[in-house]
Amino acid sequence: MTKVLMVIAEKDFRDEEFAVPNELIRSAGHSVTVASSGPGVAQGRLGMRVNPDTVISAVDPSAYDAVVIAGGSGCQTYLWSNKSLQEAVRRVYEKGGVVAAICIAPVVLARAGIIKGRKCTVFPSDESLAEMKRGGGILQNQAVVVDSKVVTGNGPNAAKAFGEAIIRLL
Repeated sequence: MTKVLMVIAEKDFRDEEFAVPNELIRSAGHSVTVASSGPGVAQGRLGMRVNPDTVISAVDPSAYDAVVIAGGSGCQTYLWSNKSLQEAVRRVYEKGGVVAAICIAPVVLARAGIIKGRKCTVFPSDESLAEMKRGGGILQNQAVVVDSKVVTGNGPNAAKAFGEAIIRLL
């Protein structure tokens, strides 16, 4: 059974960017652990409440075959600069695992050094576009982009296709 780490911000994650891929991955028979940036119940932007299994800082990346990061405005505040998350992404990627991020969460991949020279997408804000370019990403105007074992999605409307792309790689 493939072990997937799903990551959400403790506040203002995008509900469907977590819920849709989470459901698809679980339905495909994979094991999912939910990690958040802080302890306690995480609050989605649209009202969803999630009780995470752990916090990012307590995660052992060697235990996972994939890392999936949900976006939302809280991602910029709680995840973009999270060194533990960047390290987890790097370690899973370096051992040949799948790394995936949607909406503005691909900036975490950029800051972790994962997207340099790779095709990718991101929700287009001034800050996210600048970060992706700084990280060396080759931006595509597509809902979901898969380059090797790196999956990026550009927002909530891409959540289903994003989840399906991840499952194909698992």
